[in-house]
Amino acid sequence: MDNIIEVRDFSKRYGTFVAVDELSFDVREGDIFALLGPNGAGKTSTLEAMEGIRKCDGGSLKIAGFDPVSQSNKLRDVIGVQLQSGGLPEHITPAEAMAFFCAYHMVDVRTDLLDRMGLNEKKGAQFIDLSAGQQRRLALALAIAHNPKILFLDEPTAGLDVASRRELHSLMQELKENGTTIILATHDMAEAEKMSDRVAILLRGKLATIGTPMEITATGAGLTKISVRSRDSKLIKTDAELPGVSKKNVHEEYAVYFSKEIGATIGVILRKIEDEGDELIDLRVERPSLEDRFLEITNEGGMK
Repeated sequence: MDNIIEVRDFSKRYGTFVAVDELSFDVREGDIFALLGPNGAGKTSTLEAMEGIRKCDGGSLKIAGFDPVSQSNKLRDVIGVQLQSGGLPEHITPAEAMAFFCAYHMVDVRTDLLDRMGLNEKKGAQFIDLSAGQQRRLALALAIAHNPKILFLDEPTAGLDVASRRELHSLMQELKENGTTIILATHDMAEAEKMSDRVAILLRGKLATIGTPMEITATGAGLTKISVRSRDSKLIKTDAELPGVSKKNVHEEYAVYFSKEIGATIGVILRKIEDEGDELIDLRVERPSLEDRFLEITNEGGMK
């Protein structure tokens, strides 16, 4: 796939403070690309530069082939932006907002999107009277009304209930299948791991790591969590060392091991249960999550 976003040695400074320091990465067309990092990592500055809101202090950006500052007029027709806060006038209605945005982009009014977002019954309500979840759904409907090539989502599921989150994820997948590239900024690591093709983690304005969720979680300490419950809880009562295990916890009725040698560890566990005349009730194996790796990276970088 071709790259639709190219960031090369991008830097952003505010006075003497360096918010982003020579950042480089590519985003492939049609991917869902997650931009992650703790507060102050440089995510917002990077997003705003890609959206044409802020100028580079060094390096360059190409968004769908356009310079986001010098070619901002052309850029606006190919990107959609759902901000974390709606930014709409308090008394505008969803129907009025949709008509305005569609007129701006010179497309037919997309009332179907208000229905898709569960806003049909609220299309005549004032923005200030919408719930936080409804405001965010409206912001997304406006962002995709002109079928943008690139969609920027900033904390898209914050404030949404479970059903709305599921609908949003379904819509994201549908947009991806139709060729839309999605840039996802979120603090929800499970969402990023589930939805993203590739992930970039920023730390102190620099790129800490980039890759698929599987590639990122496979690096680092890479400890797999093995939780075991047996009839007589014999494993809880023993401190015997197991191959590959670096840490053991007890949670409720489970012995919980963290291992780098999954097969060897499980094999010894099963033999010990049998040798003790105990009986296995439950065994669960959980590979390291993106959240685990994120915390590991930020701790290594001094964000303890």
